[in-house]
Amino acid sequence: MAFNGTWKVEHSENYDKFMEQMGINVVKRKLAEHDNLKIVIEQTGDKFHIKESSTFRTKDIDFTLGVEFDYSLADGTDVSGTWELDGDVLTGKFTRKDNNKVLSTTRAVVDGELVQSYSYDGVNAKRIFKKA
Repeated sequence: MAFNGTWKVEHSENYDKFMEQMGINVVKRKLAEHDNLKIVIEQTGDKFHIKESSTFRTKDIDFTLGVEFDYSLADGTDVSGTWELDGDVLTGKFTRKDNNKVLSTTRAVVDGELVQSYSYDGVNAKRIFKKA
């Protein structure tokens, strides 16, 4: 339950390049760099409720570990995939519905920070969150 809490984005690493690789246009990329993303995570056993809120949208996501679900990314890209818990790391594998390429992501609490890592088509990025 280490993920439980409210997390606010502190900084990002290589996020613009990652979004570019995802096919997100320059205007949306520039806006996303300053989205003030806040994530509220509630874990109960193998079920998660996540509320993402930013300058541009608020979205509720419910999933069960190991159960495939559909999700729409902030830029509107539709994906389908699963989250798994591997020790203390949440690992997600999502397949884009438009081109069947895989977006991999992990969430881990490291030294009191939530580190979310992304990998897509050879480009890696991170977003670091602090407890709000």
